[in-house]
Amino acid sequence: MKVSEVMTAPAVCVPPHVSLVEVSRRMAECAVGSVLVVENGALRGIVTDRDLAVRGMGGGLGTEARVEAVMSRRVATIEAADDLQLAYRSFRRTGVRRLPVLDSGRVVGVLTIDDLFLEVFRRLGDLLGPVAWSVLQEPPGPPSETVSPHEP
Repeated sequence: MKVSEVMTAPAVCVPPHVSLVEVSRRMAECAVGSVLVVENGALRGIVTDRDLAVRGMGGGLGTEARVEAVMSRRVATIEAADDLQLAYRSFRRTGVRRLPVLDSGRVVGVLTIDDLFLEVFRRLGDLLGPVAWSVLQEPPGPPSETVSPHEP
């Protein structure tokens, strides 16, 4: 299976000059914990809700500071055409929870650990469905002998 089949697309992106307050709003609106920082279609960095709290507020930056002041510039990425096994290895190797997905250098989505969990759950459901169906189709067990409450 390819990364492109499981990734979330499109990714939530902002340019580097956007304020921290605007990034926070975008995260809340889109219900995401990270935003990709993109300029002219090229990935420049990633900012997470933790970056906003620790580097932004914790670092004494105001809400009007630019996102490029708190973003991580070194970002592990993966290609849309890559096999999911490579994604699993990348998550293990890097310890990150999100991988921006690229296609020819352009951002096309984001792959999160949650995306992989959902795929695993789908596969388990595919496996458990026939098992559950066969169990439901079988009788509950051998008929039990009926004993009258008046018999010794």
